[in-house]
Amino acid sequence: MATFQIFQSSGQYWYHLRADNGEIVQSGEGYTAKVSCENGIQSVKANCQPQRFQSFFESGQYGFNHVAANGEIIGRSEKYTTAQARDHGIQVVLREAPEARVDDLAQ
Repeated sequence: MATFQIFQSSGQYWYHLRADNGEIVQSGEGYTAKVSCENGIQSVKANCQPQRFQSFFESGQYGFNHVAANGEIIGRSEKYTTAQARDHGIQVVLREAPEARVDDLAQ
C-alpha cells in the first residue's frame, strides 16, 4: 500500500507519495503550514481520475503533473526514462492514493 509522507524542509511542509516498493511516485509543492500540506494530500486523494493527469516529455525524460478540477497542479511525478514507466506511475497514484495512509514525519 502506498503512503503519503509529510516532512519539513527549509521551513516548509512537503509531501511525497511512496509506492509500496518505497519509490517516490509523486511529490507536492512546499506549504508554509502543515494543515495546508494535509489539505493538499486530501485534494490528491479526491482528484484521482485519469483526466486529472497531464503527461509530458521534456529534455529526454517522461513525467506527469496531477491537477485539480480547477487546473492547479497538486502533485508532480518523479522523472522516468520511458513512457511505460511514467504510465505505471500514474496507475500507482490512481490505484493507491485514495486509500493511502499518511505518515507525519514533521512532528
